[in-house]
Amino acid sequence: MKKHIYIYSPSSAVRDKAGFKRGIKRLESQGHAVEIDTDALARHQRFAGDDDTRLAAIHRAAASGADIALISRGGYGLTRILPGINYKAVAKAIAGGTRFVGLSDFTAFQMAVMAKTGAVTWAGPALGEDFGAETPDDIMEACFDDLITGQGEGTGWQLPKPAADAVADRPAKTGFTVKDAVLWGGNLAMLSSLVGTPYLPAVKGGILFIEDVSEHPYRVERMLTQLLHAGVLAQQKAIVFGQFTNYSLVPHDKGFKLASVIAWLQGKVKARVLTGLPFGHVPTKVLLPVGQKTSLVVAGRDAFLLWGHLHGEHEHHGHGPHDGHGHHHHAH
Repeated sequence: MKKHIYIYSPSSAVRDKAGFKRGIKRLESQGHAVEIDTDALARHQRFAGDDDTRLAAIHRAAASGADIALISRGGYGLTRILPGINYKAVAKAIAGGTRFVGLSDFTAFQMAVMAKTGAVTWAGPALGEDFGAETPDDIMEACFDDLITGQGEGTGWQLPKPAADAVADRPAKTGFTVKDAVLWGGNLAMLSSLVGTPYLPAVKGGILFIEDVSEHPYRVERMLTQLLHAGVLAQQKAIVFGQFTNYSLVPHDKGFKLASVIAWLQGKVKARVLTGLPFGHVPTKVLLPVGQKTSLVVAGRDAFLLWGHLHGEHEHHGHGPHDGHGHHHHAH
């Protein structure tokens, strides 16, 4: 299904021009009409153009009428321009059918849009690192295709086997359901950086998903502590860990690792704590509707986030990626 995809750069400057071009070619080869923002490859210091340039790019994306507005890459730069964004224009674009897709630094934009307007955006791929990979990930592409064709109704994954010392996944063994909760979150560093600002939505009874890259477990715990002490975590029904990648433990850790952080968190919150969501700075990433009412269903080690038909949950179980029945991509 041919769609209009708008590529723009609201954060860091594009360094990998080859990946950028590969990503464009990849989307075009799938039959899409790709429109590249006039400043997509602009550069000012480490940014894709100065603050005004990047704000203008966001507003052009909102005015483009595109089916998908896809960031070229994350990095850094959105938090400093949040006050300058015309949120009414963004919400109007979303109401008109434009889906804003991205991750990492883009979490700041997504949280701000949610806080200011309640509009839904999508946590998902970036052009360069995902579509511009030498071999783009099958599950990521299938999930993106579902979003584009309007088929995406949920996603499923297998919970990791609980480690002997982890209590985190134990309640999941019997199974449970969290119904009609707002799904929100994204990059943990971005979320913690927005605490105390007008740009972090106040979500009650939500499903918070988190991921990060190059953050040692103690730093992850420190950021979670900030959300805990700010009262954010106590308001959630579930906290879902995506992928935490690209860090190194050191001898000084003496057994302190990510599993230690998860076990610590489980002791601090009433919320269900789950792990293994295929989302983060990894090739295999699902697309998630940020700000959308979602149901979380856990049966044994199978977990599902369902947003398509909140009433008919059970018909979704156990289906493969493409049987026309809700299109789950079960990532292992």
